[in-house]
Amino acid sequence: MGSKSEPEAEPESDPAAVAQRLREGMASGVLSFPLTSLRSDGSLDLESYRSYLTAQLATGPGAVFPACGTGEFFSLDEEEYRGVVRVTVEVADGRMPVVAGVGYGWAQALRFARIAEEEGADALLGMPHYLVEASQDGLVEQVRRIAGGTRLPLIAYQRGQVTFDAGALRRIAEIPTVIGLKDGHSDLDRLQRLTLAAPEGFLFFNGASTAEMQARAYATVGVPAYSSAVHAFAPEIADAFFSALREKDDAAVDRLLRDFYVPLVELRDRVPGYAVSLVKAAARLRGLPVGPVRAPLTDPGPDDTAELRRVLTAGLKLATELRRTA
Repeated sequence: MGSKSEPEAEPESDPAAVAQRLREGMASGVLSFPLTSLRSDGSLDLESYRSYLTAQLATGPGAVFPACGTGEFFSLDEEEYRGVVRVTVEVADGRMPVVAGVGYGWAQALRFARIAEEEGADALLGMPHYLVEASQDGLVEQVRRIAGGTRLPLIAYQRGQVTFDAGALRRIAEIPTVIGLKDGHSDLDRLQRLTLAAPEGFLFFNGASTAEMQARAYATVGVPAYSSAVHAFAPEIADAFFSALREKDDAAVDRLLRDFYVPLVELRDRVPGYAVSLVKAAARLRGLPVGPVRAPLTDPGPDDTAELRRVLTAGLKLATELRRTA
């Protein structure tokens, strides 16, 4: 572990350079939020994770975000987190930025941030803090504390109880190592105000659940980049949607939304936590070595799994058709 902290082993941490790599990646592919592989008893399976992640990254996403929401960060202890970040950095091998999730209160977030530094991550995603509501001053101070305790660039994430106003956004954007904001609220009026308040070059991306459903709307306020949970189990579908959106092929976008994404979201909305559980179940249906979810999440039952299989089959068939006609 000691060699990881020596200067020659450190990743590129210049905020402007990392931001530029992320900007280029966002323009070229979806942002990948991989699942974390677990055994049937719930223990971490890094060998399976390496196999799964190797296949995921071979599809060429714009960046990879390990140990975030889809990766069940909320259920990982610090040593498990270390293993996930380490394997991700090894598999990515410099081909794309690695942005590791950190969260809870700022003190705990910094414990994860230091692990991410040691294991060679390029940047951090600061996920919403735990439990309490907070003022705008408190939200800014939370970001400031995390950013001030690590040399890695930081992307803030507004979702749940975290919502920045334009004034707070300007304040966090003044922090030298804060390079962007991930939005999970889908309040486009507020988001437009934030993009207008931000300095030039500040990164924004759509982090709504099943972000493709709102990708066109986000693009209208200047936020075309998005994360894709679908990439975690069906990169063929995620890439087909990304290509259709980039090429402004509205007919293909509509077909993918109507025949795959809308049925997936309708199934997702049946049970709390399905935003992650269904993703993992879909990956298992494809034979990917990801295992079950951890409590408090629950895996879908037979009926929902059968419906998921039908939705997935339709999506893969459509992605194949679109690829043939491209």
